[in-house]
Amino acid sequence: MKICVLAGDGIGPEITVEAVRVLKALDSELKLGFEFVEAPVGGAAYRALGHPLPESTLSLARASDAILFGAVGDFSLDTLPRELRPEQAILGLRKSLNLFANFRPALVYPELVNASSLKPEIVAGLDILIIRELTGDIYFGQPRGIRTLENGVREGFDTMRYSETEISRVAHVGFQAARKRNKRLCSVDKANVLDTMQLWREVVTEVAREYPDVELSHMYVDNAAMQLLKNPKQFDVMVTGNMFGDILSDEASMLTGSIGMLPSASLNERNFGLYEPIHGSAPDIAGQGIANPLATILSAAMMLRYSFAMVEGADRIERAVKRVLASGLRTADIAEPGMTKCSTRVMGNAVLAAL
Repeated sequence: MKICVLAGDGIGPEITVEAVRVLKALDSELKLGFEFVEAPVGGAAYRALGHPLPESTLSLARASDAILFGAVGDFSLDTLPRELRPEQAILGLRKSLNLFANFRPALVYPELVNASSLKPEIVAGLDILIIRELTGDIYFGQPRGIRTLENGVREGFDTMRYSETEISRVAHVGFQAARKRNKRLCSVDKANVLDTMQLWREVVTEVAREYPDVELSHMYVDNAAMQLLKNPKQFDVMVTGNMFGDILSDEASMLTGSIGMLPSASLNERNFGLYEPIHGSAPDIAGQGIANPLATILSAAMMLRYSFAMVEGADRIERAVKRVLASGLRTADIAEPGMTKCSTRVMGNAVLAAL
């Protein structure tokens, strides 16, 4: 199995190498047959090859069985034309590889209950799965742009679009995921204002007829954002569009104590996936060796589970992370006052030892 490693920018290389070390340790013991190939992406690729997603990188990704992705983003390149900015790399990969279903679990580990900004009784035991549609919506809709009107005033415009097919396929993913959990699915939309979201609600309701064992509820996105803070444990699986999912999953990450703890998987119809932590490139701490690698390591576990059907290997990585947290080891983002903070490499070493 060929794993394409796209480390990217900022802390991307620092955290990705720790996840690769964990995968190589499992491979050495269990003889899984992993092959690792690397390519530049994002700002690093622009500086080396003049484009954030060079054709050579995209070709390598297509020829692989899964992608382990770090992060992209480089503030010094923000003045480039939009199509050359680092962030276009991840958007291009999602679109080119049809990675339409994004899985973002938000899990509160018992040892990190006090790291959340909410009261412990609100978040203790929290286990939510947010499924975000990833290749449609306002991020990809056309037409879009900035134009000057006849009166000389500039106007920016983007287009929110969803086809029935796009909604239906991600709804099926949501219902199937709910079946494997607590059989509750909340579809998040803004059907009271947006025509696109009226269609979203209609299609999700139609798909629900094929899953009579799953309880479906609907919630407007503004209420969902409030309920995530008021009573997050009411949710099991949430399914929503690209823009709303982007916002809600980042909000949910803070319920867990740190965005540095959340992995993600972006899948297509064949379970080919891109696996990445949901945080960004964090250029302010890049090169200091203090980034939390656990979200990336947990993303590698998701790779084993979803793309390679290696449940045992995924379980072992996740148990190793739990053991390390139980031991009291913390990177700066999840350390409580008075705790000793460890480096990225020390955390990686601890997961390897626990594994």
